[in-house]
Amino acid sequence: MTTKLGIIGMGHVGGAVAEGAIFQGLADDYVLLDSDPARLDAEVLDLIEAQPNLAHHANIISNDWDALDDADVIVSALGNIGLQKTAPGGNARFIEAEYNAEQIKSVSEKLKATKFNGILVVITNPNDVIVSLYQHFTGYAREKVIGTGTLLDTARMKTAVSHLFDIDPRSVQGYNLGEHGNSQFTAWSSVTILDQPIVDVAEEKGIDLNKIAETSRDNGFRVFNGKGYTSYAIAASALRLTETILNDSHELLPVSTFRDDNEVALSFPSVVGRDGVLGHSQLELTDEETEKYNASYDFVLGRYQDLLEKFGA
Repeated sequence: MTTKLGIIGMGHVGGAVAEGAIFQGLADDYVLLDSDPARLDAEVLDLIEAQPNLAHHANIISNDWDALDDADVIVSALGNIGLQKTAPGGNARFIEAEYNAEQIKSVSEKLKATKFNGILVVITNPNDVIVSLYQHFTGYAREKVIGTGTLLDTARMKTAVSHLFDIDPRSVQGYNLGEHGNSQFTAWSSVTILDQPIVDVAEEKGIDLNKIAETSRDNGFRVFNGKGYTSYAIAASALRLTETILNDSHELLPVSTFRDDNEVALSFPSVVGRDGVLGHSQLELTDEETEKYNASYDFVLGRYQDLLEKFGA
């Protein structure tokens, strides 16, 4: 049985996802789609010419929506990063909101015209709002539309913690939750290092955890301001989520998904497998963290409703 991965949008992030997936042999077949045929042709040629030096073979199909019929996973990486350059810093991810909402409404119609029945992984920003709009416009089951969400913010938090405590970031346990944006927060009650609660260790060593939280929230803008876009870290998040789905590994990841009867998606530790989101953790937050999570939800809900009103059903 072969596996097939579709990628919509072959810009900096989509290209990094395609490169990472093909280089590590994540799937057998790839369907790459982009609104700029010349750019797509160049990307495909570059990937094809890399293959003689790779350990894996990949079959690549260009701009064929029908080829998505039997895809296992589709990654939405479309966007217009140039718009963020008009308002760096702040809540710049929302500069793309109207443009991306209009694009994904059109893409959703194309997806509905296929027989695709796999999992839709969403990178497109503002992530939680776009996940919610994709689910609304496609009508896909809620558990089958998943955003990378705070999987990236959690990685940034773990990196910052690892530098302070001189350990590998993979040895840091815990989560950033809520919106993939300014209202996200580190749930410090969930974070442990050296099998100890980080709150206790930080207090003993006189470390201000708020500075680490600021780093995990703001480093995306540091990368963006330095090179004009972000790509590697978000691509790694998307690849990890995609691999978790394809391997049916039932891994617990902080991804953007729908919980209970919530109207919009938001990041919370969720069990992910080949059928999408299989369940959520029973993580207990402090009262302060619960308040932050609810505030993040209200913010995303408001922006979602604004865009839904503008672009209609």
